[in-house]
Amino acid sequence: MEEITIKGFVSFTIAIILLFVGKHATQRFATLRKYSIPEPVIGGFLCASVVAVLYYIFDKQVTFNLEVRDILLLYFFAGIGLNADFKTLISGGKPLLILTLMAVVYIVLQNFVGIGVATAFGMEPLMGMMSGSISLIGGVGTTVAWAPIFDEMGISGASEIGIASNTIGLLAACLIGGPVANYLIKRDNLATGSHEALDIGIQHNTEAKLDYFGVLHAWLILNVCIIFGYGLDMIIAETGLKLPMFVSCLIVGIIIGNLKIYVLKREFNENSQQGLGMISDISLGMFLTMALMGLQLWQLQSAMVFLASVMTLQALLSVIFTVFIVYRFMGRDYEAAVISSGFGGITLGSTATAIVNMTAVTQQNGAAHRAFIIVPLVCGFFIDLANAMIINYFVGAIG
Repeated sequence: MEEITIKGFVSFTIAIILLFVGKHATQRFATLRKYSIPEPVIGGFLCASVVAVLYYIFDKQVTFNLEVRDILLLYFFAGIGLNADFKTLISGGKPLLILTLMAVVYIVLQNFVGIGVATAFGMEPLMGMMSGSISLIGGVGTTVAWAPIFDEMGISGASEIGIASNTIGLLAACLIGGPVANYLIKRDNLATGSHEALDIGIQHNTEAKLDYFGVLHAWLILNVCIIFGYGLDMIIAETGLKLPMFVSCLIVGIIIGNLKIYVLKREFNENSQQGLGMISDISLGMFLTMALMGLQLWQLQSAMVFLASVMTLQALLSVIFTVFIVYRFMGRDYEAAVISSGFGGITLGSTATAIVNMTAVTQQNGAAHRAFIIVPLVCGFFIDLANAMIINYFVGAIG
């Protein structure tokens, strides 16, 4: 097997091309827009498929250097924070608590599904956790952290099952969020969002009014948020609390965004606002494109029948729980539908997939400001803490 590593700059350039492919496909095919299929999914998955062909047919393993990917996520969340006002945060307090509680219930159900299917296949029950909240809600980082512990417990192959489950979940999360939201909007004939500036990106068929200074001003403010975000992250780390770096950038963005009226004595002008939305949209699109192009699909071949069974049930659970529970308790309105599109990303993929699903829906139907505050906070903070405690409980009870 010949191993080929693509350097960071080239990987970044390939990601730009792939995002162009996705955006062009979305503009050309109305079906993709109708079901709010995220643009990065198209190019990213195409690249992953080509890499898989090279692996299976030409005996070449291609790996991309994706170190710039995490920086793009910081730009994105700083932009989310800058667009959040305190009124929206206050109004989102109760829904935030409700969504967090529903996410906690879902984590438990997700693990029961994983354990149940593993038991039915005659596998160690704990192996099902690797197709539960460890790999799906927890992501690759949580999977890598728990795999050695499972090995010490005599459960071999946990890492492979976890990474494969995360790969399938990431793809499923990107594909179900938009269709679920559009089904709810159509079924209940919901009044869609306003034509205000979106939190991320620009609505389809809307002409951007950007100029040099607007983009440069937005870029400067985002960089300032990230610089202070690094500082806040170090302060938080000193307390012993471990949070993703993007949470610090989100918090700083919220603070700067709400204090700018007192410091600058004015709001962002339209060009700066659209520049902010454009940079955030590109950053998110590039992040998810790079995440998908880095998938190694051949990792799915081990325990294929088990993976197909458990992940089908996990996807069905996500859709059913979202449509009948999340949407209802979030208020059965357009904001609830947008939050529902993000819930698939929370439960099957990652924070990025949750937000890119919501972005695709709002670009088609209009702004949903509250959703873009509630979901990132649940993804980036509360759900990680809850997941860690629930995983420890299950491992202690079963192991």
